[in-house]
Amino acid sequence: MFAFGPETGHENSEDSGPLLIPLRFVWPYGGRRVFLCGSFTRWSEHIPMSPMEGCPTVFQVIWSLSPGYHQFKFFVDGEWRHDEHQPFINGNYGVVNTVFIAREPDMVSPNFSPETPGRSNMDVDDVFIRSEPVPTISDADLEVSRHRIAAFLSRHTAYELLPDSGKVIALDVNISVKQAFHILHEQGIPVAPLWDSCKCQFVGVLSVLDFILILRELGNHGSNLTEEELETHTISAWKEGKGHLSRQIDGNAISYLRRLVHAGPYDSLKDVAMKILKSKVATVPITHSSSQDGSFPQLLHLSTLSEILKCICRHFKHSSSSLPILQQPICSIPLGTWLPKIGESNGRPLAMLRPNASLGAALSLLVQAEVSSIPIVDENDSLLDIYSRSDITALAKDKAYAQIHLDEMSIHQALQLGQDANSFNGQRCQMCVRSDTLHKVMERLANPGARRLVIVEAGSKRVEGIISLSDVFRYLLGV
Repeated sequence: MFAFGPETGHENSEDSGPLLIPLRFVWPYGGRRVFLCGSFTRWSEHIPMSPMEGCPTVFQVIWSLSPGYHQFKFFVDGEWRHDEHQPFINGNYGVVNTVFIAREPDMVSPNFSPETPGRSNMDVDDVFIRSEPVPTISDADLEVSRHRIAAFLSRHTAYELLPDSGKVIALDVNISVKQAFHILHEQGIPVAPLWDSCKCQFVGVLSVLDFILILRELGNHGSNLTEEELETHTISAWKEGKGHLSRQIDGNAISYLRRLVHAGPYDSLKDVAMKILKSKVATVPITHSSSQDGSFPQLLHLSTLSEILKCICRHFKHSSSSLPILQQPICSIPLGTWLPKIGESNGRPLAMLRPNASLGAALSLLVQAEVSSIPIVDENDSLLDIYSRSDITALAKDKAYAQIHLDEMSIHQALQLGQDANSFNGQRCQMCVRSDTLHKVMERLANPGARRLVIVEAGSKRVEGIISLSDVFRYLLGV
Protein backbone atom coordinates (compact mmCIF):
# COMPACT_ATOMS: atom_id res chain seq x y z
CA MET A 1 0.00 0.00 0.00
CA PHE A 2 1.34 3.38 -0.91
CA ALA A 3 0.21 6.86 -1.85
CA PHE A 4 1.51 9.75 -3.86
CA GLY A 5 2.53 12.71 -1.71
CA PRO A 6 3.09 16.32 -2.67
CA GLU A 7 6.34 17.21 -4.38
CA THR A 8 8.90 18.42 -1.91
CA GLY A 9 11.10 20.93 -3.65
CA HIS A 10 11.92 18.78 -6.70
CA GLU A 11 11.29 20.49 -10.01
CA ASN A 12 11.23 18.96 -13.47
CA SER A 13 13.87 21.08 -15.20
CA GLU A 14 17.29 20.57 -16.70
CA ASP A 15 18.94 22.56 -13.92
CA SER A 16 17.26 20.92 -10.96
CA GLY A 17 18.02 17.30 -11.80
CA PRO A 18 15.60 14.39 -12.23
CA LEU A 19 12.00 14.62 -11.10
CA LEU A 20 11.36 12.82 -7.82
CA ILE A 21 7.88 12.05 -6.55
CA PRO A 22 7.39 11.18 -2.86
CA LEU A 23 5.32 8.04 -2.25
CA ARG A 24 4.01 6.71 1.01
CA PHE A 25 4.57 2.97 1.40
CA VAL A 26 2.41 1.20 4.00
CA TRP A 27 2.69 -2.28 5.51
CA PRO A 28 -0.60 -2.83 7.44
CA TYR A 29 -0.01 -6.41 8.63
CA GLY A 30 1.98 -5.95 11.84
CA GLY A 31 5.45 -6.99 12.96
CA ARG A 32 8.17 -5.81 15.32
CA ARG A 33 10.69 -4.42 12.77
CA VAL A 34 9.69 -3.63 9.19
CA PHE A 35 11.91 -2.40 6.33
CA LEU A 36 11.29 -1.42 2.72
CA CYS A 37 13.66 -2.52 -0.04
CA GLY A 38 13.41 -2.36 -3.82
CA SER A 39 14.89 -1.67 -7.21
CA PHE A 40 15.08 2.02 -6.28
CA THR A 41 17.67 1.10 -3.61
CA ARG A 42 19.39 -1.44 -5.89
CA TRP A 43 18.04 -4.07 -3.46
CA SER A 44 20.88 -3.22 -1.08
CA GLU A 45 19.54 -0.54 1.29
CA HIS A 46 16.89 -1.40 3.86
CA ILE A 47 14.66 1.61 4.54
CA PRO A 48 13.23 1.46 8.10
CA MET A 49 9.44 1.88 8.41
CA SER A 50 7.75 3.39 11.47
CA PRO A 51 4.53 2.25 13.18
CA MET A 52 1.65 4.67 12.79
CA GLU A 53 0.61 6.41 16.00
CA GLY A 54 -2.46 4.78 17.50
CA CYS A 55 -2.33 1.89 15.00
CA PRO A 56 0.80 -0.13 15.92
CA THR A 57 0.19 -2.85 13.32
CA VAL A 58 0.48 -0.35 10.45
CA PHE A 59 4.02 0.66 9.36
CA GLN A 60 4.77 3.46 6.92
CA VAL A 61 7.56 5.41 5.25
CA ILE A 62 7.71 8.14 2.59
CA TRP A 63 10.35 7.68 -0.12
CA SER A 64 10.94 9.74 -3.26
CA LEU A 65 11.07 7.81 -6.55
CA SER A 66 11.75 8.83 -10.12
CA PRO A 67 9.08 8.25 -12.79
CA GLY A 68 9.16 4.75 -14.22
CA TYR A 69 8.70 1.14 -13.22
CA HIS A 70 9.79 -0.04 -9.77
CA GLN A 71 9.76 -3.29 -7.79
CA PHE A 72 9.81 -3.59 -4.01
CA LYS A 73 9.37 -5.95 -1.06
CA PHE A 74 9.02 -5.69 2.71
CA PHE A 75 11.49 -7.19 5.20
CA VAL A 76 9.37 -8.09 8.25
CA ASP A 77 11.05 -9.52 11.35
CA GLY A 78 13.84 -11.08 9.29
CA GLU A 79 11.53 -12.49 6.60
CA TRP A 80 10.94 -11.22 3.06
CA ARG A 81 7.26 -10.49 2.46
CA HIS A 82 5.12 -8.99 -0.29
CA ASP A 83 1.65 -7.45 -0.03
CA GLU A 84 -0.89 -9.70 -1.74
CA HIS A 85 -3.34 -6.81 -1.91
CA GLN A 86 -1.06 -4.84 -4.24
CA PRO A 87 0.05 -5.66 -7.78
CA PHE A 88 2.78 -8.31 -7.70
CA ILE A 89 4.81 -10.46 -10.11
CA ASN A 90 7.47 -13.18 -10.01
CA GLY A 91 10.81 -11.44 -10.54
CA ASN A 92 14.51 -12.00 -10.06
CA TYR A 93 14.02 -11.51 -6.31
CA GLY A 94 11.03 -13.83 -6.00
CA VAL A 95 7.51 -12.49 -5.68
CA VAL A 96 7.72 -8.69 -5.62
CA ASN A 97 5.25 -5.83 -5.60
CA THR A 98 5.30 -3.38 -8.48
CA VAL A 99 4.50 0.28 -9.04
CA PHE A 100 4.63 2.43 -12.15
CA ILE A 101 5.02 6.20 -11.73
CA ALA A 102 4.04 8.28 -14.73
CA ARG A 103 5.82 11.55 -15.33
CA GLU A 104 2.48 13.31 -14.96
CA PRO A 105 0.98 12.36 -11.57
CA ASP A 106 -2.60 12.33 -12.91
CA MET A 107 -1.84 9.57 -15.42
CA VAL A 108 -3.12 6.14 -14.48
CA SER A 109 -0.51 3.43 -14.05
CA PRO A 110 -0.98 0.52 -16.50
CA ASN A 111 -0.18 -1.85 -13.64
CA PHE A 112 -3.48 -1.13 -11.93
CA SER A 113 -5.61 -3.16 -14.28
CA PRO A 114 -8.01 -6.03 -13.61
CA GLU A 115 -5.53 -8.46 -15.19
CA THR A 116 -2.84 -7.69 -12.62
CA PRO A 117 -2.64 -10.26 -9.80
CA GLY A 118 -3.66 -8.89 -6.42
CA ARG A 119 -5.52 -5.63 -5.96
CA SER A 120 -4.53 -2.06 -5.25
CA ASN A 121 -5.11 -0.66 -1.80
CA MET A 122 -3.70 2.73 -2.74
CA ASP A 123 -4.88 5.77 -0.84
CA VAL A 124 -3.86 8.64 -3.08
CA ASP A 125 -4.22 12.30 -2.22
CA ASP A 126 -5.55 14.44 -5.08
CA VAL A 127 -4.71 11.74 -7.64
CA PHE A 128 -7.21 9.59 -9.49
CA ILE A 129 -6.25 5.93 -9.50
CA ARG A 130 -8.43 3.23 -11.03
CA SER A 131 -8.39 0.36 -8.54
CA GLU A 132 -9.90 -3.09 -8.82
CA PRO A 133 -13.27 -3.75 -7.21
CA VAL A 134 -13.14 -5.14 -3.69
CA PRO A 135 -14.34 -8.76 -3.53
CA THR A 136 -17.73 -9.21 -1.91
CA ILE A 137 -19.08 -12.11 0.10
CA SER A 138 -21.92 -14.22 -1.27
CA ASP A 139 -25.30 -14.26 0.44
CA ALA A 140 -24.85 -17.97 1.13
CA ASP A 141 -21.51 -17.48 2.90
CA LEU A 142 -22.95 -14.58 4.88
CA GLU A 143 -25.91 -16.65 6.07
CA VAL A 144 -23.67 -19.62 6.96
CA SER A 145 -21.42 -17.37 9.03
CA ARG A 146 -24.32 -15.70 10.81
CA HIS A 147 -25.97 -19.06 11.54
CA ARG A 148 -22.81 -20.48 13.11
CA ILE A 149 -22.24 -17.40 15.27
CA ALA A 150 -25.89 -17.32 16.39
CA ALA A 151 -25.77 -21.04 17.18
CA PHE A 152 -22.65 -20.59 19.30
CA LEU A 153 -24.16 -17.66 21.23
CA SER A 154 -27.39 -19.61 21.80
CA ARG A 155 -25.51 -22.59 23.28
CA HIS A 156 -23.51 -20.55 25.78
CA THR A 157 -24.81 -18.58 28.76
CA ALA A 158 -24.07 -15.37 30.63
CA TYR A 159 -22.67 -17.51 33.45
CA GLU A 160 -19.52 -17.91 31.33
CA LEU A 161 -18.95 -14.15 31.48
CA LEU A 162 -18.60 -14.15 35.25
CA PRO A 163 -14.96 -13.67 36.33
CA ASP A 164 -13.34 -15.89 38.93
CA SER A 165 -12.96 -12.84 41.18
CA GLY A 166 -13.68 -9.14 41.00
CA LYS A 167 -15.95 -6.41 42.24
CA VAL A 168 -19.17 -4.87 41.00
CA ILE A 169 -20.11 -1.38 42.18
CA ALA A 170 -23.74 -0.42 42.83
CA LEU A 171 -25.07 2.90 44.14
CA ASP A 172 -27.88 3.57 46.58
CA VAL A 173 -30.57 5.84 45.13
CA ASN A 174 -30.46 7.99 48.27
CA ILE A 175 -26.87 9.23 47.92
CA SER A 176 -26.28 12.63 46.36
CA VAL A 177 -25.69 13.08 42.66
CA LYS A 178 -22.37 14.79 43.40
CA GLN A 179 -21.13 11.86 45.48
CA ALA A 180 -22.26 9.39 42.83
CA PHE A 181 -20.28 11.00 40.05
CA HIS A 182 -17.20 11.29 42.20
CA ILE A 183 -17.48 7.52 42.69
CA LEU A 184 -17.79 6.94 38.93
CA HIS A 185 -14.68 9.04 38.34
CA GLU A 186 -12.61 7.50 41.13
CA GLN A 187 -13.52 3.94 40.15
CA GLY A 188 -13.03 4.62 36.44
CA ILE A 189 -16.45 3.24 35.47
CA PRO A 190 -19.04 4.80 33.12
CA VAL A 191 -22.13 3.19 34.64
CA ALA A 192 -23.39 1.74 37.94
CA PRO A 193 -26.64 -0.08 38.85
CA LEU A 194 -28.95 1.66 41.34
CA TRP A 195 -30.26 -0.08 44.47
CA ASP A 196 -33.51 0.91 46.17
CA SER A 197 -33.50 -0.43 49.73
CA CYS A 198 -37.23 0.27 50.12
CA LYS A 199 -38.17 -1.87 47.13
CA CYS A 200 -35.32 -4.36 47.73
CA GLN A 201 -34.61 -4.18 44.03
CA PHE A 202 -32.22 -2.77 41.49
CA VAL A 203 -34.28 -0.04 39.86
CA GLY A 204 -32.04 1.38 37.17
CA VAL A 205 -28.56 2.59 36.34
CA LEU A 206 -26.68 5.85 36.65
CA SER A 207 -24.55 6.55 33.60
CA VAL A 208 -22.35 9.27 32.18
CA LEU A 209 -25.34 10.38 30.10
CA ASP A 210 -26.99 11.43 33.37
CA PHE A 211 -23.97 13.58 34.20
CA ILE A 212 -24.07 15.15 30.73
CA LEU A 213 -27.76 16.02 31.14
CA ILE A 214 -27.11 17.45 34.60
CA LEU A 215 -24.24 19.64 33.34
CA ARG A 216 -26.41 20.94 30.52
CA GLU A 217 -29.22 21.60 32.97
CA LEU A 218 -26.82 23.51 35.24
CA GLY A 219 -25.79 25.63 32.28
CA ASN A 220 -29.39 26.38 31.41
CA HIS A 221 -30.36 29.79 32.82
CA GLY A 222 -33.94 28.64 33.26
CA SER A 223 -32.94 25.54 35.20
CA ASN A 224 -34.36 24.76 38.63
CA LEU A 225 -31.21 22.76 39.42
CA THR A 226 -28.34 24.69 41.00
CA GLU A 227 -24.79 23.69 41.83
CA GLU A 228 -25.55 23.85 45.55
CA GLU A 229 -28.40 21.39 45.10
CA LEU A 230 -26.01 18.77 43.78
CA GLU A 231 -24.73 18.44 47.36
CA THR A 232 -28.14 17.27 48.57
CA HIS A 233 -29.90 16.33 45.33
CA THR A 234 -30.27 12.53 45.51
CA ILE A 235 -30.12 10.13 42.61
CA SER A 236 -33.76 9.28 43.30
CA ALA A 237 -34.77 12.94 43.01
CA TRP A 238 -32.79 13.31 39.79
CA LYS A 239 -34.47 10.26 38.25
CA GLU A 240 -37.90 11.63 39.15
CA GLY A 241 -37.11 14.96 37.50
CA LYS A 242 -35.61 13.29 34.46
CA GLY A 243 -38.98 12.66 32.85
CA HIS A 244 -39.71 16.40 32.78
CA LEU A 245 -36.24 17.08 31.42
CA SER A 246 -36.68 14.57 28.60
CA ARG A 247 -39.77 16.45 27.44
CA GLN A 248 -38.17 19.89 27.64
CA ILE A 249 -34.54 19.57 26.62
CA ASP A 250 -33.78 20.64 23.04
CA GLY A 251 -37.47 20.50 22.21
CA ASN A 252 -37.12 16.94 20.94
CA ALA A 253 -38.85 13.73 21.82
CA ILE A 254 -35.86 11.78 23.09
CA SER A 255 -36.76 9.94 26.28
CA TYR A 256 -34.00 9.52 28.84
CA LEU A 257 -36.13 7.46 31.23
CA ARG A 258 -35.46 3.76 30.81
CA ARG A 259 -36.53 0.70 32.73
CA LEU A 260 -33.76 -1.45 34.12
CA VAL A 261 -32.62 -3.99 31.57
CA HIS A 262 -31.04 -7.03 33.21
CA ALA A 263 -30.34 -10.69 32.52
CA GLY A 264 -29.92 -13.88 34.48
CA PRO A 265 -26.80 -16.05 34.64
CA TYR A 266 -28.47 -18.77 32.56
CA ASP A 267 -29.71 -16.51 29.79
CA SER A 268 -27.95 -17.22 26.50
CA LEU A 269 -25.20 -14.93 25.25
CA LYS A 270 -27.38 -14.20 22.24
CA ASP A 271 -30.21 -13.00 24.49
CA VAL A 272 -27.81 -10.77 26.45
CA ALA A 273 -26.38 -9.30 23.25
CA MET A 274 -29.87 -8.64 21.85
CA LYS A 275 -30.91 -6.89 25.09
CA ILE A 276 -27.89 -4.58 24.84
CA LEU A 277 -28.59 -3.83 21.18
CA LYS A 278 -32.34 -3.25 21.50
CA SER A 279 -31.99 -1.13 24.65
CA LYS A 280 -29.02 0.85 23.26
CA VAL A 281 -27.13 0.50 26.55
CA ALA A 282 -23.45 -0.13 27.20
CA THR A 283 -23.94 -2.86 29.77
CA VAL A 284 -26.58 -5.22 31.15
CA PRO A 285 -26.39 -6.27 34.83
CA ILE A 286 -26.38 -10.02 35.47
CA THR A 287 -28.53 -10.63 38.54
CA HIS A 288 -29.85 -13.67 40.38
CA SER A 289 -32.49 -14.04 43.08
CA SER A 290 -33.43 -17.18 44.98
CA SER A 291 -36.78 -15.62 45.97
CA GLN A 292 -39.89 -16.36 43.94
CA ASP A 293 -40.81 -12.69 43.82
CA GLY A 294 -37.33 -11.74 42.66
CA SER A 295 -36.57 -9.62 45.73
CA PHE A 296 -33.09 -9.15 47.14
CA PRO A 297 -31.32 -10.09 43.91
CA GLN A 298 -27.57 -10.60 43.84
CA LEU A 299 -25.61 -8.44 41.44
CA LEU A 300 -23.16 -10.84 39.83
CA HIS A 301 -21.63 -8.96 36.93
CA LEU A 302 -22.02 -6.16 34.39
CA SER A 303 -21.99 -7.79 30.97
CA THR A 304 -20.77 -5.98 27.84
CA LEU A 305 -20.63 -6.66 24.11
CA SER A 306 -16.84 -6.62 24.37
CA GLU A 307 -16.89 -9.71 26.61
CA ILE A 308 -19.29 -11.55 24.31
CA LEU A 309 -17.16 -10.66 21.29
CA LYS A 310 -14.12 -12.04 23.11
CA CYS A 311 -15.97 -15.34 23.55
CA ILE A 312 -16.66 -15.45 19.80
CA CYS A 313 -13.04 -14.71 18.91
CA ARG A 314 -11.76 -17.33 21.37
CA HIS A 315 -14.16 -20.02 20.13
CA PHE A 316 -13.44 -19.53 16.42
CA LYS A 317 -9.74 -18.74 16.83
CA HIS A 318 -8.57 -21.98 15.24
CA SER A 319 -11.52 -22.44 12.89
CA SER A 320 -11.93 -18.98 11.39
CA SER A 321 -12.18 -20.57 7.93
CA SER A 322 -15.64 -21.81 8.95
CA LEU A 323 -16.75 -18.17 9.03
CA PRO A 324 -16.15 -16.71 5.54
CA ILE A 325 -17.12 -13.20 6.62
CA LEU A 326 -14.14 -12.92 8.99
CA GLN A 327 -11.65 -12.56 6.12
CA GLN A 328 -13.61 -9.79 4.40
CA PRO A 329 -12.03 -6.29 4.47
CA ILE A 330 -14.27 -3.92 6.36
CA CYS A 331 -14.56 -1.65 3.32
CA SER A 332 -16.41 -4.41 1.45
CA ILE A 333 -19.23 -5.00 3.98
CA PRO A 334 -22.02 -2.77 5.35
CA LEU A 335 -20.40 -2.16 8.71
CA GLY A 336 -20.11 1.06 10.74
CA THR A 337 -20.63 4.68 9.76
CA TRP A 338 -18.52 6.04 6.88
CA LEU A 339 -17.98 9.46 5.42
CA PRO A 340 -19.98 9.62 2.18
CA LYS A 341 -18.12 9.79 -1.11
CA ILE A 342 -18.67 12.74 -3.44
CA GLY A 343 -22.18 12.60 -4.84
CA GLU A 344 -23.19 9.84 -2.43
CA SER A 345 -25.97 10.26 0.13
CA ASN A 346 -25.54 9.05 3.67
CA GLY A 347 -28.49 8.38 5.94
CA ARG A 348 -26.40 8.62 9.11
CA PRO A 349 -23.77 11.37 8.96
CA LEU A 350 -20.50 10.93 10.83
CA ALA A 351 -20.19 13.49 13.61
CA MET A 352 -16.76 15.15 13.94
CA LEU A 353 -15.53 18.30 15.70
CA ARG A 354 -12.44 20.52 15.78
CA PRO A 355 -10.43 20.73 19.04
CA ASN A 356 -11.41 24.41 19.48
CA ALA A 357 -15.12 23.57 19.47
CA SER A 358 -16.83 24.18 22.80
CA LEU A 359 -17.50 21.44 25.31
CA GLY A 360 -21.15 22.47 25.19
CA ALA A 361 -21.25 21.73 21.45
CA ALA A 362 -19.70 18.32 22.05
CA LEU A 363 -22.20 17.40 24.76
CA SER A 364 -25.12 18.55 22.61
CA LEU A 365 -23.87 16.42 19.72
CA LEU A 366 -23.43 13.37 21.94
CA VAL A 367 -27.02 13.70 23.14
CA GLN A 368 -28.79 14.74 19.94
CA ALA A 369 -26.94 12.36 17.59
CA GLU A 370 -27.24 9.54 20.16
CA VAL A 371 -23.60 8.57 19.73
CA SER A 372 -21.09 7.54 22.39
CA SER A 373 -18.04 9.29 20.95
CA ILE A 374 -16.94 12.03 18.54
CA PRO A 375 -13.66 12.04 16.56
CA ILE A 376 -11.70 15.26 17.05
CA VAL A 377 -9.97 16.25 13.81
CA ASP A 378 -7.76 19.00 12.41
CA GLU A 379 -8.46 21.20 9.37
CA ASN A 380 -7.55 18.27 7.08
CA ASP A 381 -9.92 15.92 8.92
CA SER A 382 -6.94 13.98 10.30
CA LEU A 383 -7.62 12.32 13.64
CA LEU A 384 -6.22 14.12 16.68
CA ASP A 385 -8.22 12.62 19.53
CA ILE A 386 -11.64 11.34 20.42
CA TYR A 387 -14.17 12.68 22.91
CA SER A 388 -16.38 10.03 24.51
CA ARG A 389 -19.27 10.18 26.94
CA SER A 390 -17.08 8.59 29.61
CA ASP A 391 -14.65 11.54 29.39
CA ILE A 392 -17.24 13.70 31.13
CA THR A 393 -16.50 12.06 34.49
CA ALA A 394 -13.12 13.84 34.48
CA LEU A 395 -15.04 17.02 35.37
CA ALA A 396 -15.83 15.47 38.76
CA LYS A 397 -12.17 15.77 39.66
CA ASP A 398 -11.57 18.74 41.99
CA LYS A 399 -15.15 19.90 41.27
CA ALA A 400 -14.10 21.14 37.85
CA TYR A 401 -17.75 21.14 36.75
CA ALA A 402 -18.42 23.97 39.22
CA GLN A 403 -15.69 26.19 37.79
CA ILE A 404 -16.36 26.02 34.06
CA HIS A 405 -18.84 27.25 31.50
CA LEU A 406 -19.66 24.68 28.84
CA ASP A 407 -19.63 27.22 26.02
CA GLU A 408 -16.30 28.71 27.09
CA MET A 409 -14.26 25.53 27.61
CA SER A 410 -12.90 23.91 24.45
CA ILE A 411 -12.82 20.18 23.82
CA HIS A 412 -9.02 20.34 23.90
CA GLN A 413 -9.09 21.84 27.40
CA ALA A 414 -11.67 19.30 28.57
CA LEU A 415 -9.57 16.40 27.33
CA GLN A 416 -6.52 17.72 29.17
CA LEU A 417 -8.43 17.45 32.45
CA GLY A 418 -8.71 13.69 32.11
CA GLN A 419 -5.96 12.78 29.69
CA ASP A 420 -4.69 10.01 31.96
CA ALA A 421 -7.98 8.95 33.48
CA ASN A 422 -9.73 7.24 30.58
CA SER A 423 -6.90 6.05 28.35
CA PHE A 424 -6.77 2.41 27.27
CA ASN A 425 -3.28 0.98 27.60
CA GLY A 426 -1.86 4.47 27.06
CA GLN A 427 -3.82 4.92 23.83
CA ARG A 428 -7.03 6.91 23.63
CA CYS A 429 -7.68 6.56 19.90
CA GLN A 430 -8.13 2.99 18.75
CA MET A 431 -7.80 2.93 14.96
CA CYS A 432 -8.01 0.64 11.97
CA VAL A 433 -7.66 1.02 8.21
CA ARG A 434 -10.17 0.15 5.49
CA SER A 435 -8.15 -2.89 4.35
CA ASP A 436 -8.30 -4.51 7.79
CA THR A 437 -10.33 -7.70 7.89
CA LEU A 438 -13.43 -8.10 10.04
CA HIS A 439 -11.49 -10.66 12.09
CA LYS A 440 -8.77 -8.13 12.94
CA VAL A 441 -11.36 -5.50 13.87
CA MET A 442 -13.18 -7.97 16.12
CA GLU A 443 -9.97 -8.91 17.93
CA ARG A 444 -9.21 -5.25 18.67
CA LEU A 445 -12.75 -4.52 19.86
CA ALA A 446 -12.62 -7.57 22.14
CA ASN A 447 -10.00 -5.83 24.26
CA PRO A 448 -11.38 -4.28 27.47
CA GLY A 449 -11.99 -0.56 27.07
CA ALA A 450 -12.06 -0.52 23.26
CA ARG A 451 -15.69 0.26 22.45
CA ARG A 452 -15.12 1.62 18.97
CA LEU A 453 -12.45 1.91 16.24
CA VAL A 454 -11.93 5.00 14.12
CA ILE A 455 -11.29 4.09 10.48
CA VAL A 456 -8.44 6.25 9.18
CA GLU A 457 -6.54 6.59 5.94
CA ALA A 458 -3.14 4.96 6.32
CA GLY A 459 -0.45 7.60 6.68
CA SER A 460 -2.52 10.78 6.74
CA LYS A 461 -4.88 9.53 9.52
CA ARG A 462 -7.79 11.21 7.77
CA VAL A 463 -10.99 9.96 9.33
CA GLU A 464 -12.98 7.74 6.97
CA GLY A 465 -15.50 6.26 9.37
CA ILE A 466 -16.10 4.66 12.75
CA ILE A 467 -17.04 1.14 13.85
CA SER A 468 -18.59 0.42 17.23
CA LEU A 469 -19.18 -2.82 19.09
CA SER A 470 -22.91 -2.56 18.41
CA ASP A 471 -22.19 -2.12 14.67
CA VAL A 472 -20.26 -5.41 14.66
CA PHE A 473 -22.99 -7.32 16.50
CA ARG A 474 -25.78 -5.91 14.34
CA TYR A 475 -23.89 -7.14 11.30
CA LEU A 476 -22.98 -10.54 12.75
CA LEU A 477 -26.54 -11.21 13.95
CA GLY A 478 -28.26 -9.59 10.98
CA VAL A 479 -30.37 -7.17 13.04
